[in-house]
Amino acid sequence: MMQIEQLSKSYGSNNALSDISLEVRDDEYVTLLGPSGSGKSTLLRIIAGLEKPDNGRVLLDGRDITS
Repeated sequence: MMQIEQLSKSYGSNNALSDISLEVRDDEYVTLLGPSGSGKSTLLRIIAGLEKPDNGRVLLDGRDITS
């Protein structure tokens, strides 16, 4: 199971993500939909470890993988 807890990320004055929480259980599929600039790529980059959030954390099977 993957859990996203209160992720926030800003680039200067641009707030890309604000307190995003999500839980994805084993054998579930999730789709991120939204307009350009809504934070989809930022969220995926944080999950992949390519970006560090300003706040919050990403858990995989209960283990913090944010950093």
